[in-house]
Amino acid sequence: MSDHKANEQNSLNILDDLVRKARAKGADAADAVRVQGTSTSVAYRLGEIEEIERSEAHDLGLRVLIGKQQAFVSSNDTDAGVLDALVDRALDMARNMPEDAYCGLADPELLAREFPELDLYDPSTQSAEELTETAKQAEEAALAVSGVTNSEGASASFGHSSIALATSDGFTGSYSSSSHSVGISVIAGEGTGMERDYDYDSKRHLEELRNAADVGRTAGERTVKNINPRKMPSAKVPVIFSNRVSSSIVGHLAGAVSGASVARGTSFLKDHMDKQVFKPEISIIDDPHRRRGAASKPFDGEGVKNSRIDLIEDGVLKNWILNSATAKQLGLQSNGRASRGTSSPPGSSTTNLYMEAGSLSHDDLIKDIKSGLYITSLIGFGVNGVTGDYSRGASGFWIENGEILFPVSELTVAGNLKDMFLNLTPANDLEFKFGTNAPTLRIDGMMVAGT
Repeated sequence: MSDHKANEQNSLNILDDLVRKARAKGADAADAVRVQGTSTSVAYRLGEIEEIERSEAHDLGLRVLIGKQQAFVSSNDTDAGVLDALVDRALDMARNMPEDAYCGLADPELLAREFPELDLYDPSTQSAEELTETAKQAEEAALAVSGVTNSEGASASFGHSSIALATSDGFTGSYSSSSHSVGISVIAGEGTGMERDYDYDSKRHLEELRNAADVGRTAGERTVKNINPRKMPSAKVPVIFSNRVSSSIVGHLAGAVSGASVARGTSFLKDHMDKQVFKPEISIIDDPHRRRGAASKPFDGEGVKNSRIDLIEDGVLKNWILNSATAKQLGLQSNGRASRGTSSPPGSSTTNLYMEAGSLSHDDLIKDIKSGLYITSLIGFGVNGVTGDYSRGASGFWIENGEILFPVSELTVAGNLKDMFLNLTPANDLEFKFGTNAPTLRIDGMMVAGT
């Protein structure tokens, strides 16, 4: 048995024993989760190591239920005596908690019994010296770009983690994952004319990580293009969200279809199930089983079987993001989107969320725009989840007659997400980089406030 598999099995043995003790001492139900991780990272700037950090985390959480009362306790100590006391403390707390009509373990019929192989774990490790060399290569490549005048620093890291879950309904499951990353931020220009930009990459497997020099060179080229930005007058124009920032639009949808928001009545889409929310050709998918995906998992935070769901199908809203509690509130069934920490009740979240690519190329999306904004950076979080009102600071480039011409900054883009969704057109340049991804997006009729 490999080391990481042996570690997973050890965690499951600890959790299973903990759950049995809770039941024996009076809990009607219980579940326990253990999260472990190790990571090493290096920060490097102007030819010098700024920081080398090594971390190890071993956290365990127990939830006990007595009727409709529940409590959570956590510890990073797996000594038998400590765990016995943990059980006693959890039960004492539960007996003094107010009732929660929606708390409870997942429906046993929904629990995962088979786990897909998602290839999330790469046993490769990187020494501090190797990480330093990676960061060095990124910075040197960025500083070599003509016009780059300073570095804000490069970084490189790798980590291994594992998650194990056991419930009193008989579920036990675990999985391990890995991550490798490199990033760099640099400055171009002088004095008050300085501009900054960055590039970054992260992958489950080291072999898929972009070359560090390529990351650095891209960061430098992006930064130089931002020099001498212009201020623009206010106008209502088409706006292009580059695929560096377009995932934020999909993220706003995720917040609006969260089961918790819908159950509380605080989502601007709460009454839109089975209604047209986007254009008919648009689909938005959440898929926890993407091989080597940034947010893949073989089961959810309650042990429920998870699978691909269409949040938006042909423009129509088809699903909420549900765990067991929010599903009960809405009179529905969990769709395997529970997320979990060690010291709080299960939440709900997306996994590998993405908007499918459209049919138009990046250039075709832009070519008929007489005047418009191409966004490469967004600032602030001015989104009202109740009304859908949207207002964020932006910078990027100005489009004239179908061409991206010159950098612009200090702009605000505003609209309402309901209108933005319905007026959105995706390009065909979808790339899977992070947990939430989208192609370049065009949204017509947005207000751009400038000077």
